[in-house]
Amino acid sequence: MNPKPHIALIGECMIELQHRADGSLHQSFGGDTLNAAVYLRRELGDNGSVDYVTALGDDSFSDAMCKHWAQEGLGLSRVQRLPGRLPGLYCIQTDAKGERKFLYWRNEAAVRECFTTLAAEPILAALPNYDMVYLSGITLAVLGEVGRERLLQALIETRRRGGKVAFDNNYRPRLWADVEAARLAYRSVLDEVDIALLTEDDERALFGYADSEQVFAAYPGIEEVVLKRGADACLIRCRGERFAVPALKVEKVVDTTAAGDSFSAAYLAGRLKGGSPQEAALAGHRLASRVIQLPGALIPR
Repeated sequence: MNPKPHIALIGECMIELQHRADGSLHQSFGGDTLNAAVYLRRELGDNGSVDYVTALGDDSFSDAMCKHWAQEGLGLSRVQRLPGRLPGLYCIQTDAKGERKFLYWRNEAAVRECFTTLAAEPILAALPNYDMVYLSGITLAVLGEVGRERLLQALIETRRRGGKVAFDNNYRPRLWADVEAARLAYRSVLDEVDIALLTEDDERALFGYADSEQVFAAYPGIEEVVLKRGADACLIRCRGERFAVPALKVEKVVDTTAAGDSFSAAYLAGRLKGGSPQEAALAGHRLASRVIQLPGALIPR
């Protein structure tokens, strides 16, 4: 792979409201693939470049998002700005143990037209030129059926040209009409994945797999499968070898938002920089352990 790889992450960034204990709301921005893009850019440093692929409105919140992304060093050439549209919005409520509950307002979000506009044509044509394309289960949900099919063709072409496809399963039942629709969409994409970053609980909820062995058995054709298990050791199967890498213990968990996203970002950065799966997983655990000790999805640099 290119020693300084060019990576595209596809998905949705939303307006984030953090519900504080005193009843106030703190406004920022977040979304699973955006979180991963920011952390990947930070972890890579000068060892690669990261573009974010999405659609926003022409409003002041969308302006602020783009300004923030530019400050983080993300490439914005694949961001569409759709007149009259708005980004989605979500609110995070956390309990005393740091576990979170999400409330969403996203049905009319601009990202739903990300790959259905005329402006999407050159973006879809450009995706196969990246060294790696990253997406998530939430990406699949918000794009809709037409957008998913067009993206799938781009992923097939990416791999044909020698690029890698990385996928984080991030299953959110409320985003799908039913579980069968989600399964169909996931399976079509998983056939075109090189690195699968899977949360064990999400695999259980979506496909009913009872344990890690069933998860690994379900994906014999994927070269590298990383199974994230929260505070337990992550399990990795890479080119026929198996590894277990213990998580780092944290004394006080404040907010688990973006724990999985940050792990995935640091893991991929480690692999892209030439590290072993074990080294990459340790880097993922280190970053996630810092993220969960602060509120919100994106911690200060």
